[in-house]
Amino acid sequence: MQSEARTLMKELREDHRNMSIVLELLDGVVEHASSGKDPDFELLDEIMRYMTVYPDAVHHPKEDIMYAQLRDQRPDLAEGGLDSVLDDHNEIAALGSALRDEIEAINAGAAVRRQKLIEDVSGYVNRLRSHMAWEERDLFKRIDTMLDDEPQEFDVAKFEHIKDPVFELEIEAGFRRLLSSLKQAGQPTG
Repeated sequence: MQSEARTLMKELREDHRNMSIVLELLDGVVEHASSGKDPDFELLDEIMRYMTVYPDAVHHPKEDIMYAQLRDQRPDLAEGGLDSVLDDHNEIAALGSALRDEIEAINAGAAVRRQKLIEDVSGYVNRLRSHMAWEERDLFKRIDTMLDDEPQEFDVAKFEHIKDPVFELEIEAGFRRLLSSLKQAGQPTG
């Protein structure tokens, strides 16, 4: 199925807003743990499960499709930094998976130093925020320029049916704690 590029860009920007909201929750976990309190490990588990099943598995691959087309259609706009996007996505996914494994191990009874958890969560949050900021101020603008010059369509059929399990209308049961935390924080959800 072909997707009109402007609609896809709107979805990607919305995903970034949603991911930023979830990263704010992770900031709260870091603050809580930094003050010597035990974080809500079940919430942490849901957050990292969400980050690995939607942003890493759906959002970033959609971006990769757009970036590949930008490289093919407008090589003049693809210079300077575009070659690192796929590596960035892979690195962020690896950090997210490692953090998710660490949290699952803690929930299973493994001992992990509080400072290591704080550093790992902070490192993940900072890396993802930095990447999204670069995309917003640079890469998305390049794609907008390409779309201003000529309408494009992207084949994202394998992702079209996958809805955001937290911010879409039908919330998956496995993310109820995350949804509750977002509502308590006054954040909009589906």
